[in-house]
Amino acid sequence: MPTSPTSSSQHSSLLPQHQHQHHHPSQHSHPDTFPPTPTPPTYPTTLRILTYNAWGLKYIAVHRRERLLEIGRQISLLSPPPTIVGLQECWTQRDYLAIRAATRHILPHGKFYHSGIFGGGLAILSAFPIEESNMVRYPLNGRPTAFFRGDWFVGKGVACARLRLGPGKKDIAEVFCTHLHAPYESEPNDSYICHRTAQAWEIAKLMRGAAERGHVVIGLGDFNMVPLSLAHRIIEARAPVRDVWRVVWPDSSIGAHINPQEKARGMSVPSVAYNLERNGATCDSVFNTWRWDKKEQKMLDKGVDKEVGLDEADEKAKRLDYIFFGGGEGEGARKWRVDEVRVGLTGRHPELLCSLSDHFSVEAVISCLPSETVSAASSTTTTNSPTPSHAIIPQTTHLSPDIFTDISHMIHTYNARERRQRRLRLSHFLAQVSISIGCFVAIWWSPNYVSFILILLSTLGLSAGVIDGLIGGLFVSSEIRALKEFEWEIENARAIARSEGVGEETWREGLVGKVEAERGDVDEEEIGA
Repeated sequence: MPTSPTSSSQHSSLLPQHQHQHHHPSQHSHPDTFPPTPTPPTYPTTLRILTYNAWGLKYIAVHRRERLLEIGRQISLLSPPPTIVGLQECWTQRDYLAIRAATRHILPHGKFYHSGIFGGGLAILSAFPIEESNMVRYPLNGRPTAFFRGDWFVGKGVACARLRLGPGKKDIAEVFCTHLHAPYESEPNDSYICHRTAQAWEIAKLMRGAAERGHVVIGLGDFNMVPLSLAHRIIEARAPVRDVWRVVWPDSSIGAHINPQEKARGMSVPSVAYNLERNGATCDSVFNTWRWDKKEQKMLDKGVDKEVGLDEADEKAKRLDYIFFGGGEGEGARKWRVDEVRVGLTGRHPELLCSLSDHFSVEAVISCLPSETVSAASSTTTTNSPTPSHAIIPQTTHLSPDIFTDISHMIHTYNARERRQRRLRLSHFLAQVSISIGCFVAIWWSPNYVSFILILLSTLGLSAGVIDGLIGGLFVSSEIRALKEFEWEIENARAIARSEGVGEETWREGLVGKVEAERGDVDEEEIGA
């Protein structure tokens, strides 16, 4: 895993200029604001896209500053350079600015997205001018009581950017960068599956809207899902986009080898090389030092490395990071093909010897496809090797009635859970108010030390009760309303599908029906990051 060494002086040179020099306040401009950029004179024939979870959790991620500096340097050295980059878990503006400083010569435009209490950790870098951007928060996104997980506090959502690709009115690419809610338990005990399903539904709506405007659609990020899982199927069925990795490698893995749905395919244990080249594994690989056990990581900190061969078994690795692409809809929409997909940024930090993140990147090269070759490409299929054309042709798949039923049942189950939580939390609040009043009354007939104990217990108990009451009365009520909106959308989509005659026969003609018939139902698995 050769990497070019870098000195500390080189690292310092990557820092934004305003950290080394003092400027008059009136001369200081926003780091994402640039002078007007001329419209690209011609439409690009090739897009080079990269998505990367940088693992930049402040105070938590080990060697965060050093790793993100090196990430910026490595991206800047890619040849040919990427034209669109989506970052996840880039939590601090300082780290973002360091990456911007290192990549500004190839990616002159960028946006760091602000969301939630601690920030959403999302950023988009681009070689093309950014005409518009906004941050769309997910209505369902974790719970504040799970403060040790942080999903609710960071305000996860979709970072949206509209890029100007050429001089034409519809020469636009809409980029959607996201980081879906991570599951923390395996099914059927994953209490967050409803949130993740709703998030997949939301980003699919955004991508579908962009395609209907005739714009190129790029969805990328850490989706915390495995291929052909429920969230994956929702995205490809509800938006005219394709998972570019499966365009090239349609028979790639649908989870880690140790998981039942992948074992059912009867594939042999994959090697590191096979996972990187064919399965697109970006997480939990033995090739990533952050997936080693604690003892091995401590030895690495002391400079004692462990050799990991490309032929070593890699049964826990899986793909969580994705690039979805669609060429837009309507008359005049261009057609595209995938020239190349690969897992990138697998090297290590030249001094620390650790992997640059606990994920690897996904990179894709996508180019315009002459319209006359589209029909020929659509008839070329294979399951064991890349298709000759790799044309990005949106599949006419539909969610089956059973899937809608399962989602509705999931919503009802989670809704009942949250209503029960609201009752318990509000009851706790009322009970603590009663106990607090009782303590204050008892103080009148108690000696001093007992009075102090009663006041202390009353204060602590009432504080906990008020917090629980606020969560139950405000947050849970808000969550239940978001569930009602999601439920209406599911029921409405099911009614439309039924009116259009989408039934089991149509379902089984599509990709998802094929998977269900040949491989068995693909369930969500315990996946993290």
